[in-house]
Amino acid sequence: MSGNNGGPWGGGSNQGGNRGGGRGPGGNEPPQIPEIDELMKRGQEQLRVLMGGRGGRGGPPRIGRGAVALGVFAVAALWVFMSFYTVKPEEQSVELFLGKYYDTGNPGLNFAPWPVVTAAVVNVTSERTEDIGVRRGGQDTGLMLTTDANIVDIDFQVVWNINDPAKLLFNIRDPQLTVQAVSESVMREIIAATNLAPILNRDRGVIADTAKANIQATLDEYDSGINIVRVNLDKADPPQEVIDSFREVQAAEQERDRLQRQADAYSNRVVAEARGKAAQIVEESEGYRARVVNDALGEASRFSSVLEEYRKAPEVTRKRLYIETMEKVMREVDKTILDEAIIGGEGGSGVVPYLPLNELRRTQEGN
Repeated sequence: MSGNNGGPWGGGSNQGGNRGGGRGPGGNEPPQIPEIDELMKRGQEQLRVLMGGRGGRGGPPRIGRGAVALGVFAVAALWVFMSFYTVKPEEQSVELFLGKYYDTGNPGLNFAPWPVVTAAVVNVTSERTEDIGVRRGGQDTGLMLTTDANIVDIDFQVVWNINDPAKLLFNIRDPQLTVQAVSESVMREIIAATNLAPILNRDRGVIADTAKANIQATLDEYDSGINIVRVNLDKADPPQEVIDSFREVQAAEQERDRLQRQADAYSNRVVAEARGKAAQIVEESEGYRARVVNDALGEASRFSSVLEEYRKAPEVTRKRLYIETMEKVMREVDKTILDEAIIGGEGGSGVVPYLPLNELRRTQEGN
Protein backbone atom coordinates (compact mmCIF):
# COMPACT_ATOMS: atom_id res chain seq x y z
CA MET A 1 0.00 0.00 0.00
CA SER A 2 1.11 3.45 -0.63
CA GLY A 3 1.10 5.79 2.43
CA ASN A 4 -0.82 9.21 2.23
CA ASN A 5 -0.08 12.07 4.53
CA GLY A 6 -1.72 14.93 2.66
CA GLY A 7 -3.34 16.72 5.62
CA PRO A 8 -6.92 17.85 5.69
CA TRP A 9 -6.95 18.98 2.00
CA GLY A 10 -5.59 15.64 0.66
CA GLY A 11 -2.14 17.08 -0.18
CA GLY A 12 1.30 15.61 0.57
CA SER A 13 3.55 13.11 -1.26
CA ASN A 14 3.27 9.42 -1.99
CA GLN A 15 5.77 6.74 -2.83
CA GLY A 16 5.66 7.62 -6.48
CA GLY A 17 6.69 11.24 -5.69
CA ASN A 18 3.42 12.73 -7.12
CA ARG A 19 1.99 15.89 -5.44
CA GLY A 20 -1.65 16.01 -4.86
CA GLY A 21 -3.84 13.76 -2.92
CA GLY A 22 -3.63 10.48 -4.83
CA ARG A 23 -6.43 9.05 -6.83
CA GLY A 24 -9.87 8.21 -5.75
CA PRO A 25 -11.96 5.29 -6.77
CA GLY A 26 -11.95 4.62 -10.49
CA GLY A 27 -8.69 6.48 -10.91
CA ASN A 28 -10.26 10.13 -10.80
CA GLU A 29 -8.48 12.89 -8.91
CA PRO A 30 -10.51 14.77 -6.16
CA PRO A 31 -11.31 18.58 -6.73
CA GLN A 32 -8.67 21.01 -5.57
CA ILE A 33 -9.74 23.81 -3.06
CA PRO A 34 -8.10 27.21 -3.90
CA GLU A 35 -5.86 28.87 -1.41
CA ILE A 36 -6.92 32.11 0.41
CA ASP A 37 -4.11 34.11 -1.15
CA GLU A 38 -5.30 33.14 -4.58
CA LEU A 39 -8.84 34.25 -3.82
CA MET A 40 -7.54 37.63 -2.66
CA LYS A 41 -5.56 38.11 -5.83
CA ARG A 42 -8.53 37.28 -8.01
CA GLY A 43 -10.69 39.85 -6.18
CA GLN A 44 -8.07 42.57 -6.64
CA GLU A 45 -7.86 41.80 -10.34
CA GLN A 46 -11.62 42.10 -10.80
CA LEU A 47 -11.58 45.42 -8.92
CA ARG A 48 -8.95 46.78 -11.28
CA VAL A 49 -11.08 45.83 -14.26
CA LEU A 50 -14.13 47.56 -12.79
CA MET A 51 -12.10 50.71 -12.12
CA GLY A 52 -11.07 50.91 -15.76
CA GLY A 53 -7.60 49.39 -15.50
CA ARG A 54 -6.16 46.40 -17.24
CA GLY A 55 -5.85 43.01 -15.75
CA GLY A 56 -2.53 41.62 -14.64
CA ARG A 57 -0.35 41.72 -11.65
CA GLY A 58 2.31 44.14 -12.78
CA GLY A 59 1.25 47.83 -12.14
CA PRO A 60 -0.89 50.01 -9.84
CA PRO A 61 -4.66 50.42 -10.55
CA ARG A 62 -5.80 53.27 -12.74
CA ILE A 63 -9.20 55.16 -12.39
CA GLY A 64 -11.11 55.54 -15.62
CA ARG A 65 -13.46 58.25 -16.90
CA GLY A 66 -16.56 56.22 -16.14
CA ALA A 67 -15.66 55.96 -12.49
CA VAL A 68 -15.04 59.72 -12.28
CA ALA A 69 -18.37 60.47 -13.97
CA LEU A 70 -20.14 58.08 -11.66
CA GLY A 71 -18.59 59.73 -8.61
CA VAL A 72 -19.48 63.23 -9.84
CA PHE A 73 -23.05 62.15 -10.52
CA ALA A 74 -23.33 60.64 -7.04
CA VAL A 75 -22.01 63.82 -5.41
CA ALA A 76 -24.40 65.98 -7.45
CA ALA A 77 -27.35 63.78 -6.58
CA LEU A 78 -26.42 63.97 -2.92
CA TRP A 79 -26.14 67.78 -3.11
CA VAL A 80 -29.51 68.09 -4.83
CA PHE A 81 -31.09 65.78 -2.26
CA MET A 82 -29.68 67.85 0.59
CA SER A 83 -30.54 71.24 -1.00
CA PHE A 84 -34.20 70.72 -1.90
CA TYR A 85 -36.75 70.19 0.87
CA THR A 86 -40.53 70.26 1.24
CA VAL A 87 -42.53 72.36 3.71
CA LYS A 88 -46.06 71.21 4.60
CA PRO A 89 -48.99 73.66 4.74
CA GLU A 90 -48.95 73.74 8.52
CA GLU A 91 -45.19 74.39 8.65
CA GLN A 92 -42.64 77.12 7.95
CA SER A 93 -38.90 76.79 7.47
CA VAL A 94 -36.09 78.96 8.76
CA GLU A 95 -33.09 79.12 6.39
CA LEU A 96 -29.66 79.78 7.88
CA PHE A 97 -26.72 81.10 5.89
CA LEU A 98 -23.60 79.89 7.65
CA GLY A 99 -25.58 79.64 10.88
CA LYS A 100 -27.15 83.11 10.58
CA TYR A 101 -30.80 83.82 9.79
CA TYR A 102 -31.26 84.21 6.05
CA ASP A 103 -34.91 83.73 5.04
CA THR A 104 -38.23 82.09 5.95
CA GLY A 105 -39.51 79.37 3.65
CA ASN A 106 -43.18 79.02 2.73
CA PRO A 107 -45.17 75.79 2.25
CA GLY A 108 -44.15 73.86 -0.84
CA LEU A 109 -40.83 72.92 -2.42
CA ASN A 110 -37.94 75.11 -1.24
CA PHE A 111 -34.28 75.34 -2.24
CA ALA A 112 -31.43 75.88 0.20
CA PRO A 113 -27.95 75.24 -1.31
CA TRP A 114 -26.34 72.84 1.11
CA PRO A 115 -24.04 73.07 3.07
CA VAL A 116 -23.81 76.86 2.87
CA VAL A 117 -27.54 77.28 3.57
CA THR A 118 -29.37 74.97 5.95
CA ALA A 119 -33.04 74.88 6.87
CA ALA A 120 -35.01 74.05 10.01
CA VAL A 121 -38.71 73.21 9.55
CA VAL A 122 -41.11 74.24 12.35
CA ASN A 123 -44.81 73.44 12.77
CA VAL A 124 -46.49 76.81 13.29
CA THR A 125 -50.25 76.10 13.18
CA SER A 126 -50.67 73.20 15.57
CA GLU A 127 -51.77 74.21 19.06
CA ARG A 128 -49.69 73.12 22.03
CA THR A 129 -51.14 72.82 25.52
CA GLU A 130 -49.38 73.35 28.83
CA ASP A 131 -51.13 72.12 31.99
CA ILE A 132 -50.15 74.23 34.98
CA GLY A 133 -51.09 73.57 38.57
CA VAL A 134 -51.64 69.84 38.07
CA ARG A 135 -50.04 67.79 40.80
CA ARG A 136 -46.86 66.12 39.54
CA GLY A 137 -44.26 64.24 41.53
CA GLY A 138 -45.91 65.00 44.85
CA GLN A 139 -45.78 68.77 44.26
CA ASP A 140 -48.80 70.96 43.59
CA THR A 141 -47.75 74.13 41.80
CA GLY A 142 -51.35 75.39 41.76
CA LEU A 143 -51.42 76.50 45.40
CA MET A 144 -51.45 80.30 45.36
CA LEU A 145 -51.97 83.06 47.96
CA THR A 146 -54.77 85.60 47.53
CA THR A 147 -54.72 89.22 48.60
CA ASP A 148 -56.91 88.45 51.65
CA ALA A 149 -54.38 85.86 52.91
CA ASN A 150 -56.27 82.77 51.73
CA ILE A 151 -54.85 79.82 49.78
CA VAL A 152 -56.52 78.68 46.57
CA ASP A 153 -55.73 75.70 44.34
CA ILE A 154 -55.62 76.81 40.69
CA ASP A 155 -55.43 74.44 37.69
CA PHE A 156 -55.35 76.02 34.24
CA GLN A 157 -54.25 75.34 30.67
CA VAL A 158 -52.31 77.58 28.33
CA VAL A 159 -52.85 76.90 24.62
CA TRP A 160 -50.21 78.41 22.31
CA ASN A 161 -48.71 78.18 18.85
CA ILE A 162 -45.85 79.76 16.93
CA ASN A 163 -46.20 82.96 14.92
CA ASP A 164 -42.52 83.62 14.17
CA PRO A 165 -40.29 80.50 13.95
CA ALA A 166 -37.10 82.54 13.48
CA LYS A 167 -37.57 84.33 16.83
CA LEU A 168 -38.46 81.03 18.46
CA LEU A 169 -35.27 79.31 17.29
CA PHE A 170 -32.87 82.16 18.05
CA ASN A 171 -34.33 83.74 21.23
CA ILE A 172 -35.84 80.85 23.22
CA ARG A 173 -33.89 77.82 24.34
CA ASP A 174 -36.86 75.76 25.60
CA PRO A 175 -40.26 77.14 24.50
CA GLN A 176 -42.28 74.70 26.61
CA LEU A 177 -40.51 75.54 29.86
CA THR A 178 -40.63 79.25 29.02
CA VAL A 179 -44.41 79.20 28.53
CA GLN A 180 -44.89 77.23 31.75
CA ALA A 181 -42.71 79.54 33.83
CA VAL A 182 -44.22 82.75 32.45
CA SER A 183 -47.80 81.46 32.81
CA GLU A 184 -47.32 80.38 36.41
CA SER A 185 -45.68 83.68 37.32
CA VAL A 186 -48.44 85.75 35.72
CA MET A 187 -51.21 83.72 37.36
CA ARG A 188 -49.60 84.06 40.78
CA GLU A 189 -49.42 87.82 40.28
CA ILE A 190 -53.12 88.02 39.34
CA ILE A 191 -54.25 85.80 42.23
CA ALA A 192 -52.13 87.83 44.68
CA ALA A 193 -54.10 90.95 43.70
CA THR A 194 -57.58 89.33 44.01
CA ASN A 195 -59.74 88.27 46.94
CA LEU A 196 -60.78 84.65 47.36
CA ALA A 197 -64.54 85.00 46.84
CA PRO A 198 -64.41 86.48 43.29
CA ILE A 199 -61.91 83.81 42.24
CA LEU A 200 -64.26 81.02 43.29
CA ASN A 201 -67.44 82.56 41.87
CA ARG A 202 -67.83 85.31 39.31
CA ASP A 203 -64.38 86.42 38.11
CA ARG A 204 -63.05 83.25 36.46
CA GLY A 205 -63.55 84.57 32.95
CA VAL A 206 -61.98 87.92 33.84
CA ILE A 207 -58.97 86.18 35.40
CA ALA A 208 -58.47 83.97 32.31
CA ASP A 209 -58.63 86.96 29.94
CA THR A 210 -56.24 89.00 32.09
CA ALA A 211 -53.79 86.09 32.31
CA LYS A 212 -53.83 85.62 28.52
CA ALA A 213 -53.05 89.30 27.93
CA ASN A 214 -50.27 89.44 30.53
CA ILE A 215 -48.64 86.19 29.36
CA GLN A 216 -48.63 87.42 25.77
CA ALA A 217 -47.14 90.76 26.82
CA THR A 218 -44.33 89.04 28.73
CA LEU A 219 -43.50 86.69 25.85
CA ASP A 220 -43.49 89.64 23.46
CA GLU A 221 -40.92 91.32 25.68
CA TYR A 222 -38.79 88.20 25.30
CA ASP A 223 -39.25 88.46 21.50
CA SER A 224 -40.16 84.78 21.61
CA GLY A 225 -42.31 84.39 18.49
CA ILE A 226 -45.00 82.59 20.56
CA ASN A 227 -48.70 83.38 20.30
CA ILE A 228 -51.05 82.62 23.22
CA VAL A 229 -54.33 81.29 21.80
CA ARG A 230 -56.34 81.04 25.03
CA VAL A 231 -56.16 80.33 28.75
CA ASN A 232 -58.59 77.79 30.23
CA LEU A 233 -59.19 78.10 33.98
CA ASP A 234 -60.13 74.52 34.85
CA LYS A 235 -60.30 74.60 38.64
CA ALA A 236 -60.27 77.18 41.42
CA ASP A 237 -60.95 75.55 44.78
CA PRO A 238 -59.64 75.73 48.33
CA PRO A 239 -56.91 73.23 49.22
CA GLN A 240 -58.05 69.63 49.53
CA GLU A 241 -57.23 69.52 53.24
CA VAL A 242 -59.74 72.27 54.17
CA ILE A 243 -62.33 72.01 51.42
CA ASP A 244 -64.98 70.44 53.71
CA SER A 245 -64.64 73.22 56.28
CA PHE A 246 -64.68 75.77 53.52
CA ARG A 247 -67.95 74.38 52.17
CA GLU A 248 -69.49 74.61 55.62
CA VAL A 249 -68.41 78.24 55.85
CA GLN A 250 -69.90 78.89 52.41
CA ALA A 251 -73.19 77.29 53.48
CA ALA A 252 -73.26 79.49 56.61
CA GLU A 253 -72.54 82.59 54.54
CA GLN A 254 -75.35 81.70 52.13
CA GLU A 255 -77.74 81.23 55.04
CA ARG A 256 -76.64 84.58 56.46
CA ASP A 257 -77.20 86.25 53.12
CA ARG A 258 -80.66 84.67 52.85
CA LEU A 259 -81.69 85.91 56.28
CA GLN A 260 -80.26 89.33 55.54
CA ARG A 261 -82.26 89.53 52.32
CA GLN A 262 -85.44 88.58 54.20
CA ALA A 263 -84.73 91.24 56.83
CA ASP A 264 -84.10 93.82 54.14
CA ALA A 265 -87.36 92.90 52.40
CA TYR A 266 -89.30 93.22 55.68
CA SER A 267 -87.58 96.51 56.46
CA ASN A 268 -88.41 97.89 53.04
CA ARG A 269 -92.05 96.84 53.33
CA VAL A 270 -92.50 98.29 56.85
CA VAL A 271 -90.70 101.50 55.98
CA ALA A 272 -92.82 101.91 52.85
CA GLU A 273 -96.02 101.39 54.82
CA ALA A 274 -94.90 103.87 57.48
CA ARG A 275 -94.01 106.43 54.88
CA GLY A 276 -97.38 105.92 53.21
CA LYS A 277 -99.24 106.41 56.48
CA ALA A 278 -97.16 109.47 57.29
CA ALA A 279 -97.89 110.93 53.88
CA GLN A 280 -101.62 110.20 54.38
CA ILE A 281 -101.64 111.91 57.79
CA VAL A 282 -99.85 114.90 56.33
CA GLU A 283 -102.36 115.10 53.49
CA GLU A 284 -105.29 114.84 55.93
CA SER A 285 -103.75 117.53 58.11
CA GLU A 286 -103.30 119.77 55.10
CA GLY A 287 -106.92 119.19 54.13
CA TYR A 288 -108.18 119.90 57.66
CA ARG A 289 -106.11 123.06 57.83
CA ALA A 290 -107.39 124.23 54.49
CA ARG A 291 -110.99 123.45 55.49
CA VAL A 292 -110.72 125.25 58.84
CA VAL A 293 -109.06 128.24 57.26
CA ASN A 294 -111.68 128.37 54.53
CA ASP A 295 -114.47 128.07 57.09
CA ALA A 296 -112.93 130.82 59.16
CA LEU A 297 -112.53 133.01 56.13
CA GLY A 298 -116.13 132.32 55.16
CA GLU A 299 -117.40 133.14 58.66
CA ALA A 300 -115.37 136.29 58.71
CA SER A 301 -116.68 137.31 55.32
CA ARG A 302 -120.28 136.52 56.36
CA PHE A 303 -119.85 138.47 59.58
CA SER A 304 -118.50 141.40 57.64
CA SER A 305 -121.50 141.31 55.30
CA VAL A 306 -123.92 141.02 58.26
CA LEU A 307 -122.17 143.93 59.92
CA GLU A 308 -122.68 146.02 56.85
CA GLU A 309 -126.41 145.12 56.82
CA TYR A 310 -126.71 145.78 60.56
CA ARG A 311 -125.30 149.23 60.11
CA LYS A 312 -127.89 149.93 57.46
CA ALA A 313 -130.92 148.40 59.28
CA PRO A 314 -130.22 147.42 62.87
CA GLU A 315 -133.71 146.26 63.92
CA VAL A 316 -134.30 144.18 60.86
CA THR A 317 -130.91 142.65 61.04
CA ARG A 318 -131.27 141.92 64.75
CA LYS A 319 -134.60 140.17 64.24
CA ARG A 320 -133.21 138.22 61.30
CA LEU A 321 -130.26 137.05 63.36
CA TYR A 322 -132.61 136.04 66.17
CA ILE A 323 -134.82 134.04 63.85
CA GLU A 324 -131.89 132.29 62.16
CA THR A 325 -130.35 131.45 65.52
CA MET A 326 -133.58 130.07 66.92
CA GLU A 327 -134.05 128.09 63.73
CA LYS A 328 -130.67 126.41 64.19
CA VAL A 329 -131.31 125.74 67.86
CA MET A 330 -134.86 124.50 67.56
CA ARG A 331 -134.07 122.32 64.57
CA GLU A 332 -132.18 119.88 66.77
CA VAL A 333 -134.69 119.85 69.67
CA ASP A 334 -137.54 117.31 70.09
CA LYS A 335 -140.49 119.67 70.67
CA THR A 336 -144.25 120.01 70.49
CA ILE A 337 -145.76 123.44 69.79
CA LEU A 338 -149.23 124.31 71.15
CA ASP A 339 -151.29 127.29 70.14
CA GLU A 340 -152.07 129.81 72.94
CA ALA A 341 -155.76 129.44 72.32
CA ILE A 342 -155.60 125.80 73.21
CA ILE A 343 -153.78 126.24 76.50
CA GLY A 344 -156.02 129.03 77.80
CA GLY A 345 -154.68 132.17 76.36
CA GLU A 346 -156.76 134.93 74.91
CA GLY A 347 -160.06 133.45 73.77
CA GLY A 348 -159.15 130.03 75.00
CA SER A 349 -161.12 127.68 77.25
CA GLY A 350 -158.38 127.43 79.85
CA VAL A 351 -158.37 123.64 79.77
CA VAL A 352 -155.10 121.87 79.03
CA PRO A 353 -155.82 119.08 76.58
CA TYR A 354 -154.36 115.59 76.83
CA LEU A 355 -151.69 115.03 74.18
CA PRO A 356 -150.46 111.46 73.46
CA LEU A 357 -146.89 112.58 72.86
CA ASN A 358 -145.41 109.08 72.74
CA GLU A 359 -147.85 107.99 70.06
CA LEU A 360 -147.22 111.15 68.12
CA ARG A 361 -143.47 110.50 68.21
CA ARG A 362 -143.97 106.94 66.99
CA THR A 363 -146.10 108.21 64.13
CA GLN A 364 -143.46 110.79 63.18
CA GLU A 365 -140.67 108.22 63.37
CA GLY A 366 -142.70 105.80 61.23
CA ASN A 367 -143.22 108.48 58.59
